[in-house]
Amino acid sequence: MTDKKIKVYLQYPWKFPDSPYYKYLIDNPPENIEYLNIHKQKGVIINKRFFWFSNFLKRNIRRFARVSSLSIPNAHLSSEGNYDLIHCCHCLSKNKDKPWVTDIESEWQLYLGNRTKKVKEKIKKIFLDKNCKKIMPWTKATAEEIIKEFPEIKNKIEVVYPAVPVQKIKKKKHQGINLVFIARYFGAKGGPDAIEVFDYLAKKYDNVRAIVVSDVPKCILKKYSKNEKIKFYGPIAQKKLFDEIYAISDILVYPGYSDSFGFAYLEAMSFGIPIVTVDGFSRKDVINDGKTGFVIPRPEIKWAKKSFLINNRPFLIKELIEKTEVLIKNKKFREKMSKKCLKEIQTGKFSIKEQNKKLRRIYEEALK
Repeated sequence: MTDKKIKVYLQYPWKFPDSPYYKYLIDNPPENIEYLNIHKQKGVIINKRFFWFSNFLKRNIRRFARVSSLSIPNAHLSSEGNYDLIHCCHCLSKNKDKPWVTDIESEWQLYLGNRTKKVKEKIKKIFLDKNCKKIMPWTKATAEEIIKEFPEIKNKIEVVYPAVPVQKIKKKKHQGINLVFIARYFGAKGGPDAIEVFDYLAKKYDNVRAIVVSDVPKCILKKYSKNEKIKFYGPIAQKKLFDEIYAISDILVYPGYSDSFGFAYLEAMSFGIPIVTVDGFSRKDVINDGKTGFVIPRPEIKWAKKSFLINNRPFLIKELIEKTEVLIKNKKFREKMSKKCLKEIQTGKFSIKEQNKKLRRIYEEALK
């Protein structure tokens, strides 16, 4: 490793980036790496109106692209400046004079609009360009997706797992066991099912309470208003989330039906919180089933407007309840899982140390 400082320009696909991935990257850079274009990075949008507007804008841009039969690569031109390398944030680069790398959460991020043969050829051409030095999927599942579509670039692909820092916030002592569900998109992440599980378990066990942090519909709030052991919050600031919610939580129940990754998993693990979830894209690459949480087999799930149609939903709810009960009733097993969660963040594949070691090497190799 050299002592030369490398200036890396972060190229975002949206004007208002709000992924925790880049907040943690900027706050914990690899040794001798200086990130540029970081002033717009919000990390996590917490203002409710801005949060709504940002999500509305992104969702409708993609919807318009699909309906209008638009089909172009999700590629962007970086501003000119004094930097050595471009790191594209789940997008591609149009630049012809600088080497670049990209991180990809899921293969669909390569496209804006419909996936046609024509746009696929354009993306392949971008990937094969000499300035494209490395494609960094977040998980093995994403790597397999990209290789299947573009086998010609297999040698440019290397999985680099996202990372979160070790928490400085200490867990707070509290009575009983707190179940928690935290999500930006309530329905898509399985909020209705998590709350049904909470309602059942909070009534069954005197020492169990539940916390929900999400934009919960009024009809759901009304439905469970009589259960005073479930506490509801809307979207809140990350500091408050960490200080007041994660710090007193014991088990994360998070179905995560639409997730291609899910930072809630990593943030929970950073507090030593075991997870109960439902299998999905890259899920077992994130959760070590039986070690850092439980991954329930995925039933047939179909998207319907703003919610999901789940085949044999009562069986799924039963499975979520049973796995959560294992952790409620077995304190030693829960504590064992908690330690494994912490280890994954401290020294495992989701550690800042592991991520930075890979990134520094990849940046150096890109400049050779």
